[in-house]
Amino acid sequence: MSDRATTPAPGGPGPAQLPDAARPIAAGYAFTGPALDLGALLWDGVCHPEARVRVPLPMLNRHGLVAGATGTGKTKTLQLVAEQLSAQGVPVFLADVKGDLSGIARPGQGGDRVSTRAAQTGQSWSAEGFPVEFLALGGIGHGIPVRATVTSFGPVLLSKVLGLNRTQEQSLGLIFHYADTKGLELIDLKDLRAVVAFLTSDEGRPELRGIGGLSTATAGVILRSLTAFEAQGMADFFGEPEFDTADLLRLAPDGRGLVSVLELPAVQDKPQLFSTFLMWLLADLFHDLPEVGDADKPKLVFFFDEAHLLFHDASAAFLDAITQTVRLIRSKGVGVFFVTQTPKDVPSDVLGQLGNRVQHALRAFTPDDQKALKATVRTFPDSPYDLEELLTGLGTGEAVITVLSENGAPTPVAATRLFAPESLMGPVDAAELDRAVRESPLHGRYAQAVDRESAYEKLTAAQARPPASAEAPGTRREKAPAEEPSLVEQVVGSGMFRSLARSVGTQLGREITRSLFGTARRGR
Repeated sequence: MSDRATTPAPGGPGPAQLPDAARPIAAGYAFTGPALDLGALLWDGVCHPEARVRVPLPMLNRHGLVAGATGTGKTKTLQLVAEQLSAQGVPVFLADVKGDLSGIARPGQGGDRVSTRAAQTGQSWSAEGFPVEFLALGGIGHGIPVRATVTSFGPVLLSKVLGLNRTQEQSLGLIFHYADTKGLELIDLKDLRAVVAFLTSDEGRPELRGIGGLSTATAGVILRSLTAFEAQGMADFFGEPEFDTADLLRLAPDGRGLVSVLELPAVQDKPQLFSTFLMWLLADLFHDLPEVGDADKPKLVFFFDEAHLLFHDASAAFLDAITQTVRLIRSKGVGVFFVTQTPKDVPSDVLGQLGNRVQHALRAFTPDDQKALKATVRTFPDSPYDLEELLTGLGTGEAVITVLSENGAPTPVAATRLFAPESLMGPVDAAELDRAVRESPLHGRYAQAVDRESAYEKLTAAQARPPASAEAPGTRREKAPAEEPSLVEQVVGSGMFRSLARSVGTQLGREITRSLFGTARRGR
């Protein structure tokens, strides 16, 4: 294993080699404690391998931003940081939208480009693979299936996925509140549809009279949205066994942090879904983890790729929940890095909490590009660099960096030529991914979906049971109905449903608590 991630910068900045103006920058990164080595300082186009740009390990839970235009090297930066975190015993979560992060499991391949980069930056490069767990949303793609129950996903995140407006989101929250208090667990989308249909029926409307009504029109919108959602093949993401986010915090047998890679190529055409599922994972961690304060190293570093999708068209309540989660999860030992193209993709209240910044090159081809460039420059501390010129001239694998020092103060802005990842910079083939999934210790727990008997199944079964006694001979037969009632009508009309729905205060209902996002967990 390479020791580049665990040793201090060798010798500190060399005063004979560095220009006077660059020495304070280099001195700002000469940390004494454990740190991640990101690369070497750039000044006037010259790389200075004696001046390493680093980030202290304890500061990784102060959150961060990795930004830059397409093709500037963001993915390789994620890979580099994930490797070093793993080497220091810190678990990592990565969302692999394009499928090119799976190579972190295999040793890299040397070559002229790698050896040249290593020589320029003073990196002691050696090929190495890292312990990886591959995950897939709902089992679509190559990975251990990641599912959530509707109850635990909650109304705020589900509203975002369904594209509901604020009024509809509030109505969905009312439906969840009703189900919680009545002990009606919503495992999959069938359960939710049945509850919505009941609450708009003649039998169910009185149930909500004391806490606010649910209009037929709004319920119809929610039901149609659920139907369209399922028609797109989304039902597989909800159900059991539900993924336990504690599995993201594991270490490999050799003590290295496990890198959990969520493989998303199969669902990359459903950005609202996967970005919201990432937020569910983060909210679930926040809901479950205890407070740890300032630790020597994070419990987990969570990279939130395509972050702009999370914030696009988000409601005020949703944005407020993100802000609060990011602010508070630091004390639980989790660092969050948002990955996107420009800082303007992230709301200012969230951006202000991101202490570590890696900004790759930006383009300035259009007036909008130029506006984004100027806005990006304003988010950095004052520096001796001409950042507008620098950010448009950076090469692939170069970035402008500022992080939090060991005492929590921002470091000087440093143009940096980044180290090369030591693992494979590209995807592994599908057969290798599938083999890794089959050999995973999680395969037996999550691979097979379970559709256990829940509210919907119990209600439909009760309705289908024959009457208790046969009709007496000679009894006048009532006229048959014109058409059979629909399945939902059968459900909401059943006596068993009414009995269950009115059994207030069950143990299940008492145990449900919801976080800022309305997500729920019932104890491991």
